Parts: sequence; structure tokens; C-alpha cells
Amino acid sequence: MTAAAHRTIHGATPARGWQITVTGIDGAGKSTLAARLHHALVDAGHPAILVGKHTTAVPMDPDLSAYLDRLNELIYRRDARIAQSCGDHYWLLALAAWYSLQDKVMIQPALAAGTHVILDNAHHKILARYAVNPAVSTRLAEQVFAHLTEPDLVIFLRIGAREALQRKGEFTSLETGHSGCSDEDFIRYQDAVLAQLREQEQRGDWMSLDVTGMDRDTVFKTAADALAGHLQLTI
Repeated sequence: MTAAAHRTIHGATPARGWQITVTGIDGAGKSTLAARLHHALVDAGHPAILVGKHTTAVPMDPDLSAYLDRLNELIYRRDARIAQSCGDHYWLLALAAWYSLQDKVMIQPALAAGTHVILDNAHHKILARYAVNPAVSTRLAEQVFAHLTEPDLVIFLRIGAREALQRKGEFTSLETGHSGCSDEDFIRYQDAVLAQLREQEQRGDWMSLDVTGMDRDTVFKTAADALAGHLQLTI
């Protein structure tokens, strides 16, 4: 069945929206591309939302939005010392709770209403990080995220860690896997995460885009062409 046929609607039932996920290592340009794709979709008249690391607004439900914001604060706006004291298993399950709730109350309702979702900071990078962490079972990490909505298109921004570092300029301890604070620690860890993302790519239907040396406009144009080719979304 073609994508167009899959989205055919009957009566007043809206066609399901597409979920487009952008993934890659830290510094690959995920957030920049996700924001541009979202703006372009909206400007072209497509209903679309951008869901990212700090997205907590649930339409027409201020109480649920407030709950998401409190959970987001616990996970992403916490004290670094306390975070490291909690341990890897705690953070795996905490992140699973965050992604599960965001998927349940934001992404699934939007898709059902015919709204396209651009997902930044998806769980694929989290899986890759845990795959290089010997303290946590890779199988466990895969299981706690297995129920999340399957994206219709994963745009994988491939770039080496050294160039990613040049783009970022600075990094956190988390982005070195808490292995150190030098540039080489960042590069070594991010290249290991990149290798794990490439393994995930082989198991899924991803659109892999080598962005080495590409400027932002070229990356956006290539991704926009992919939306038109894969999902018939013209922007």
C-alpha cells in the first residue's frame, strides 16, 4: 500500500499525522534541523508540532502540563551532583517514564488528530548511550522504550565527533559519558555512541544523512527533499 493510500480518510475521520524523528550524536545539528522542519511545515499549511527535550504543554490541559513540567524539571533541570548520585539504572527508568508520558499525552493524540510531529531528542540516542554503558543491560534499555510510537521516518544526522565538537564549542560531563572533561573524552565517547546509532540504523528504516562539511541550509534542503520523497510532504 502506498503512503498516500495509507493516509486516505473516510467521512470526517482525520488522516493520521506523520511522526518524523531527528537523531544523531551531540552536536550533529538535530535541534536546529527539527525546528526548521517544523517551521517549514507550518508555513506550508501542514498541521505540525515540535516535540523536544523541554516540551511540556498539553493542549487544553493545564494540570497535565504542570505535571509534565515538574517531571521535566526532575529529569532535565536537576543538580548535577544529585544526578550522578542516583545511578544509571535510576536514570534509565526516569527517562523511560518521561518518554512514555510525552508519547502518551502529546505525540499519540497529535498523530490521531492528523497533526504531524517533529520529534527532537528522541530515545534512540539514549539507547546508544546505554549500549556503551557496561553497567546496564542493553536488553533492559531496549525493553523500556519498546512500546513507544514507531516513527514514520527517522532522519539520522551522521557526523564524526571531532567535527561535532567544533560545532558545539563546549560540552557537559554527560556528553563525555562522565569519562572526563577533555576534548578527547568527548570525541572518544561520542564516536562510540555514533557506532551504536549506526547499528540501530541497520535494524530500522532510517534515512541516513552524512552532514560532514554541510552547512545548515544544505542539511535542511536534503531533509525537506526526504519528506517529499518518503512521506509526500512538500515544504
